[in-house]
Amino acid sequence: MEIRKKYKVITIKTKYWNPGTDYVNVIVNVLKDKIQNGDIIVLSEKALSTAMGNLVDESRVKSSSLAKFLASFWNRIIWGYILGIVCHLKPKTIINLRNYPARYGAAHKQLALFHAGFLQALRHYSEGGIDVSNIPYTYACLPLKKPIDVAKRIFKAIKHATKKKVTVMIVDGDSTFSFRNIHLAPRKVPVKGLIHFGGFLTFVIGRFLKMKKTATPIAIVGRSLHINEALEIAELADKARGHGAGMTAWNMAKRFKVGLTQVTWEMLNKIKHKPITIIRPVTEFR
Repeated sequence: MEIRKKYKVITIKTKYWNPGTDYVNVIVNVLKDKIQNGDIIVLSEKALSTAMGNLVDESRVKSSSLAKFLASFWNRIIWGYILGIVCHLKPKTIINLRNYPARYGAAHKQLALFHAGFLQALRHYSEGGIDVSNIPYTYACLPLKKPIDVAKRIFKAIKHATKKKVTVMIVDGDSTFSFRNIHLAPRKVPVKGLIHFGGFLTFVIGRFLKMKKTATPIAIVGRSLHINEALEIAELADKARGHGAGMTAWNMAKRFKVGLTQVTWEMLNKIKHKPITIIRPVTEFR
């Protein structure tokens, strides 16, 4: 008899988590009547970071000469005409890169240089976990500084309120690239089994070689998970969660029929978001 582990995926819809949202209270309240022992609670890093107000207004960022070079030449020319093709990017993505906004793009690159470093700034998007999708105006959302501490806080709150034995995982939608037991992560995170040597090189190698892509677990608290299982769960949750108002800033602006920096908080508040996913292991006998 063959025993296989499968998963039931349950997505939880909530309002958009504006800065100042009491995310721990929201998470506990929506989960208390839904979870079971053994469940894995997967949370969106960006939703948590936004709720914590971990945002920077890029219109206030002063760009260096290097940042301007990365926005105008590196992203537009090198990514738009060379690396985009090498990495098998979608034609629409390549067109967007060739028209990368010089002014705001330079400010974004400066932010990446300051918070993530040069190798991360060489990426064409999501540099070091910095994200501008599902974020209004000229704001950018920074990654969590200590994701493991955030996961522990949520884990303790759920355990105290429900008495359930669950696992809490925080996930970044940016891709980890895998080949057998080699897993190249986009940035350094406290999850055993992930290899990191610079987000730019990770992305180029992974995309060029067409390695398997999954979302990236950045913190796990509760039951110990093998990295292969953690990656599978992260990807299941990421696919179920979707992209909210849009996968990219361009998609988001197109959805609301406004300019790239004209999306408002009010617009985002009209969209139902799915920052919480319950992954329930189900043992299957064959």
